[in-house]
Amino acid sequence: MDAISALIMLAFGLVAGVVGGLLGIGGCSIMLPALYFLFNYKLAIAIGTTITAVIITALSGATAHIRMKNVDYNTTLVITISGGIGAVIGSLAFEYLVSRADLLNAVIGFAFLYTSLRMVYEGLTRQSGSKQSQSSAVIPGSLYQKGIIGLVVGVLTGIVGLGGGYALVPSFIYLLKSPVKIAVGTSLASFIAMSLISAGFKLASGHVDLIAAVVLGIGTAIGAQLGAKLVPKTPSWAIKLLFGIIFLYVSLRFILKAIGILI
Repeated sequence: MDAISALIMLAFGLVAGVVGGLLGIGGCSIMLPALYFLFNYKLAIAIGTTITAVIITALSGATAHIRMKNVDYNTTLVITISGGIGAVIGSLAFEYLVSRADLLNAVIGFAFLYTSLRMVYEGLTRQSGSKQSQSSAVIPGSLYQKGIIGLVVGVLTGIVGLGGGYALVPSFIYLLKSPVKIAVGTSLASFIAMSLISAGFKLASGHVDLIAAVVLGIGTAIGAQLGAKLVPKTPSWAIKLLFGIIFLYVSLRFILKAIGILI
């Protein structure tokens, strides 16, 4: 990697970190398409490198949210355990799908298409999406519900390498009626284990560019701190709208790529 490419990746990492810290998504939505569409990485390498870099993002962002008391620790523990199990299952499935780039593209695209559309709609109409008090520091829901969510998101994380936040945040908000800010902070803290497990599998199978992951990780670590500080100053509807627009674009691009159409 030359100096110019490293600087560009660092810039993308910084932007991804700000977005990840603000939305609790780990910045994957920026890094993965950047590596795949702009830097022309093979999809499997793009996935492995992204999930490795996002470990740093999650750690940095979670630290900031912990300081702001935006983390539900009981929920984090449940999601960490169930999500870790799911990440193992998903990582094994990834090895089967690694030679099917078209299928991987489709899986990534459809993984969060519905969520992105719903968040765009609620962002534009300024709906809260939750009747729970926004000052609450607890995510409602039973142990069973949270365990199922963690397992499913962990499987998706192992397959598509998106860290989990893209599914955890809307799951907390829509299924468990969580306040947005607690959903964001708890999401970041919860998918650290999923990312570690998923990255470990992909590193062992040679699907990680370590230099790129470190450069992106440095940028995201800085950006995540900035993004997390924006959460208290950003209305919930605005967080949803930004989240939805980003993932709507990404999902459509991957879906169209799967059928041979580039946008």
